[in-house]
Amino acid sequence: MPDSEREAELLDAERRLQAAQRAGDVAALDELLDDHLIAIGPDGQRYGKRDDLAAHRSRTSIVDELVEEQLDLIVEGTTGVTIFVGRVTGLFGGEPFAARLRYTRTWVYDDDRGWRILAAHISPA
Repeated sequence: MPDSEREAELLDAERRLQAAQRAGDVAALDELLDDHLIAIGPDGQRYGKRDDLAAHRSRTSIVDELVEEQLDLIVEGTTGVTIFVGRVTGLFGGEPFAARLRYTRTWVYDDDRGWRILAAHISPA
């Protein structure tokens, strides 16, 4: 259970992100991803916001199933971290995949836009 309003807002942002991933909702992802996003995918490659949005638009990245097994979060001022562990199936780079993954996401907060993901690292769990 979140200890503060800011933690509750971060938890809500994480839940909206997961819903947007499952739905392939590019507009919601655009709001949740910072323009300067750097993400390291499960393949070890570096991706930016444009890459992620393009993959969802083109349907080369599809999340069919996203089952959360564990979620931890930390908030320190206007910086937050979420650590998600769960089962994910779908397409990655146009290829089918099924894996148990760990997502470590660094979020930044501002009063105008709320929480946005600045950095992420995805690896097998």
